[in-house]
Amino acid sequence: MDTKKEIQDIMLTSEQKQEIYDQGYTLVREAIPRPLVDRALRAINADLGSSGLPPEQLEIMRRQTYCCELTTQPVITDLFNASSLKPLAENLIGADNLLPVVYQQIALRFPSLEEPKPPTHHLDGKPGKNNGVAAGTIGTFTSLVGIFLSDLPDEYAGNFAVWPRTHRAYEKIFREHGPEVFLTGIPKFEMPQPVQITARAGDAVICHYQLAHGVTPNASPHIRYASFIRLKHRDHDSHKMEVLSDIWRDWPGMADVVMAEAR
Repeated sequence: MDTKKEIQDIMLTSEQKQEIYDQGYTLVREAIPRPLVDRALRAINADLGSSGLPPEQLEIMRRQTYCCELTTQPVITDLFNASSLKPLAENLIGADNLLPVVYQQIALRFPSLEEPKPPTHHLDGKPGKNNGVAAGTIGTFTSLVGIFLSDLPDEYAGNFAVWPRTHRAYEKIFREHGPEVFLTGIPKFEMPQPVQITARAGDAVICHYQLAHGVTPNASPHIRYASFIRLKHRDHDSHKMEVLSDIWRDWPGMADVVMAEAR
């Protein structure tokens, strides 16, 4: 059996592409083989056990990454590069267009004893305290991919939350007000109700960059383990402001859906 060829032949269904167009995301079940998930979990837990969590670094870790020395290692990056996620992303952005994935955020959410509050939303890439984006710059990209490394059968367990259809609402705002409002202040609009993603270890979510998202408090007894990848089209940085108001420009694999919707 040629496993490599099988992975290369994997494509998103028309229903999944339509969901990305309509809702801004799609959930891919069993995207990551269990051995890759277990290998990553073992490495993360070993790192936590040996390095610990310095209290003075906790806020930076929450906003950027835990286990920073693992983030560029194959034990983590293979979750994308050696799984079905890579051909699925290439199916959307183009095999020759996707910049190599050499870094993945390790995102943990520890249980809290406080009463959970509704999640709040954001767009990645705006300068902020401890998030690694320098003032006066933007850290935008093409697609956000989340890989779940632990089961999330219930809500308020540190779930990744999305606000469906906001990718298109933001596109409309940037067209009407100009992409500069990304830094000066995005006009507020009525947000839909958030969806808390429930999933099993090995599932993954593929989102348009411009989809509002956030994370719920963790009122469960378990640590939520996940890894996030910020995919970039190779030309993204040369037109990073323009794509805010032309959200499918760097998604050639979505052209059939976009054209069908325009008729």
